[in-house]
Amino acid sequence: MIYLDYNASTPVDPAVREAMLPFLGEFYGNPSSGHAPGRRLRAAVDKAREQVAALLGASPGEIVFTSGGTEANNLAIKGVADARKDRGRHIIISAVEHPAVVNPCLYLQRNGFDITSVGVDKSGRVDPQAIAEEVRPDTILISIMHANNEVGTIQPIQEIAEVASEGGVLFHTDSAQSCTKIETSVRKLGVDFLSIAGHKMQSPQGIGALYVRNGVELEPLHHGAGHECGRRSGTEPVAAIVGLGAAAELAMTKPSTPHTRSMADRLYHGLKRALGDVVVLLGHPELRLPNTLNVGFRGHIGGDILAACPQVCASPGAACHSRRRERSATLAAMDVPEDVAFGAIRFSVGRYTSEAEVDEAIRQIAAAVRRAPAELPAGA
Repeated sequence: MIYLDYNASTPVDPAVREAMLPFLGEFYGNPSSGHAPGRRLRAAVDKAREQVAALLGASPGEIVFTSGGTEANNLAIKGVADARKDRGRHIIISAVEHPAVVNPCLYLQRNGFDITSVGVDKSGRVDPQAIAEEVRPDTILISIMHANNEVGTIQPIQEIAEVASEGGVLFHTDSAQSCTKIETSVRKLGVDFLSIAGHKMQSPQGIGALYVRNGVELEPLHHGAGHECGRRSGTEPVAAIVGLGAAAELAMTKPSTPHTRSMADRLYHGLKRALGDVVVLLGHPELRLPNTLNVGFRGHIGGDILAACPQVCASPGAACHSRRRERSATLAAMDVPEDVAFGAIRFSVGRYTSEAEVDEAIRQIAAAVRRAPAELPAGA
């Protein structure tokens, strides 16, 4: 197996697993209990909160542990909508947001909120001025992802944060894909909320966090015994939280960005040498996540290429429904021609990707493309 789908989910790092193990057996109890076992667990949660806060350049009290990036996004979007609905009911997002942002907004739209979706350029990048033109007196939130999960394009978050601040609007960014790959200092970005997902950063599935700037009003999604300073009720999953903290520490002490950039570049240049103009780079050529490579194989079908390379684990960029092919929402928003979009494959490398794996993937994919005749005419 050649795993090139790190943007979908990452393996748990051995150091993270080791940090978690005591809390899956030896140490047990409830971190809200006052006895010694409970205090031990509370100390572990507090340490992990400090580790995540350090990674994001935040204060520990600004970190809310969640079940993952989806819940973190929902908490930010619905929490602001509920807390500020008397001030306004207008929210701005982009046309390339993840469903974990789009669908909460559609839910709010069905319940009386007005959602504006701002388009992107051909690289998938949002124009801050386009955001500014959509801000209204009743705008209460702007939510723009830090980096796109499909093509890796990095958004101008600092500039959009300035637009939000000038308009008195809260600003959320989904950092599930960018966290640990590029800098995610909340102070430098200027955001009020930032979401992360543990399984994108070598910790377990089922854990994530939301940064909430001190002083920002937020209505919780879960009402209960008031855990997480009243922002997310529910007994904390200590082992998973410890894992997230260990992953944050790993990212700070042993960054993987130079390696992943090298592997993604090796993959792209190898495919270009093998297949020439059939390979079309999608996303911004420079302002892109270092580990992410989305290419369209012109005239081909991405899913068919991957089917012919069962050892290569990656994600196609177009979905097939009842024999009807569709561009992904991101590629459609970027106006990628169908003969390229249907051949799109997202490759995402990680800490453990080797040169040998990359070279073998190039060999297998190039052979599959050469065997398959082009199915789509230019401009199809």
